[in-house]
Amino acid sequence: MKLIRPFNALRPRKELAAKVAAPPYDVLNREEAFEMAKGNEYSFLRINKPEIDVDFAIDAYDMRVYQRGAENLQKFIDKGIMQRDARNTFYVYKQVMGKHEQVGLVAAASVEAYEKELIKKHEFTRPDKEDDRVNHINTLSAQVGPVFLTYRAQPEIDALIATVTATTPEFDFVSDDGNRHVLWVVADDATVQKIQAAFDKVPCLYVADGHHRSAAAQRVKDLRKKANPAHTGQESYNFFSTVIFPDNQMQILDYNRVVKDLKGMSEEEFLRAIQAWFNVHESKAGAVKPTREHEFTMYLGGKWYILEAIDGTWIENDPVRSLDVSILQNNLLSPLLGIEDPRRDKRIDFVGGIRGLQALEKRVDSGEWKAAFALYPTSIKSLMAIADVGEVMPPKSTWFEPKLKSGLFVHILD
Repeated sequence: MKLIRPFNALRPRKELAAKVAAPPYDVLNREEAFEMAKGNEYSFLRINKPEIDVDFAIDAYDMRVYQRGAENLQKFIDKGIMQRDARNTFYVYKQVMGKHEQVGLVAAASVEAYEKELIKKHEFTRPDKEDDRVNHINTLSAQVGPVFLTYRAQPEIDALIATVTATTPEFDFVSDDGNRHVLWVVADDATVQKIQAAFDKVPCLYVADGHHRSAAAQRVKDLRKKANPAHTGQESYNFFSTVIFPDNQMQILDYNRVVKDLKGMSEEEFLRAIQAWFNVHESKAGAVKPTREHEFTMYLGGKWYILEAIDGTWIENDPVRSLDVSILQNNLLSPLLGIEDPRRDKRIDFVGGIRGLQALEKRVDSGEWKAAFALYPTSIKSLMAIADVGEVMPPKSTWFEPKLKSGLFVHILD
């Protein structure tokens, strides 16, 4: 079956793209989003985080918030801030972050393929977060945040994408974070057909980031299918907005941990306890990141330590238990600190590697947190291996950068 198809996106006018483009809904809290959008009537945060445009006394998940998002989207359309393409096509989206560059295809992915596990996932989702996205998509009749997908790179697809990027882009701007965003509209029908044919040969896709958005798309499809006696399977609600990058262009950063306390142990007792699982020595260079798999660094008591997992303390041929996030959880956080469920335990928090080691030091030095652990980034190879066997990763295993901007292409559910 077909994994993807072209669609006619709702897009900002060329001269407004930089002002409209906004971070994903889940990387900013309400206050941060409010401050970022302040003074910018074009900010897409008014649509993907509409709680910033209602009284803060109203809960962010109140249905009035989603309704405000729908009203704001309609205003963007009525004012001509965003306009819908007349025909179905593909788009190509390039992001440049420092020396890293990734180029992906913007397409509508099949919910049926997702249901049949031809679009593979590697994380559990939370029902409350799914509910939020279902209400947002269903109320707006639009998917405003694309799901980040990947696939094993194919030379044929690379060549086709290169023919598109050799043409003049529709958008090309640098966002406030210094990242560059370039978008091409695939104008040639023959190229659209060639891209479709090339992706028809791809056996499967993988969800890199956006598990709640893709799960919500499936639920919205079910809701609308039940309400539509003339359902054919070709309606727009049978598809969801995605950007699809080849695996060899993916950039995964470390996803680090901070803990509140040492479960009653002194620092000296804790250092002795972890030596049953790790070779431990103080870092002479101060703050350092792990340099390889199964190596960790820890900030405790104003000092940095290097922790090397002792051979035999994990199951080597288990794709999940051999992950560094699993080793830290199973050999330290759970047995020594009693943190059994990192999804819900308030004694642990997570810090994306984009914030650097200084962010870990700041959290611990504040006195609010006791220790921090830096991890080596999970590989895309590991992600795919786990998804291939139908397993899931522990929570907060991957941090992808750069993040996809919202507002550059919206999938409308007609």
